Amino acid sequence: MSDDLDLPHDVHYLLIFDGGSKGNPGRGYGSYVLVRCDTGQQKLRRLEFGENITNNEAEYCALIAGLRALLGIIRAHGKDPRRYRLEVRGDSLLVVNQVAGTWKATDPRMRTLRDEAVNLLRQFGAYQIRHHGRETSVKLLGH
Repeated sequence: MSDDLDLPHDVHYLLIFDGGSKGNPGRGYGSYVLVRCDTGQQKLRRLEFGENITNNEAEYCALIAGLRALLGIIRAHGKDPRRYRLEVRGDSLLVVNQVAGTWKATDPRMRTLRDEAVNLLRQFGAYQIRHHGRETSVKLLGH
């Protein structure tokens, strides 16, 4: 998969996330891949979120799961997440723009998820979040 990625050289980890639902709302699913940028080492995880989940909620849930996993990995090695820089990529304009602060989160559920994602991101030394096209998510994550 790393051949398909444009790995950043100024961050330690790259997190790519995607989520969706079969029906909207419906059965939620998602996935993420964590990439250690210096080695290209990757960890892909597929997720199920249950019933009555919207596409946007699934996108957020995949992002949050990836952030929690990365924080867990870093801490399991006795390291401080504040020493790490992270780049996050996803195809959800809503999630990317709400997390970046460009768009407001007016729906209470989206605001709660946005706040959780931002609080997790703030545990890193630095982070950036970027949008990529849907075709990139399909190519890298399979959905």
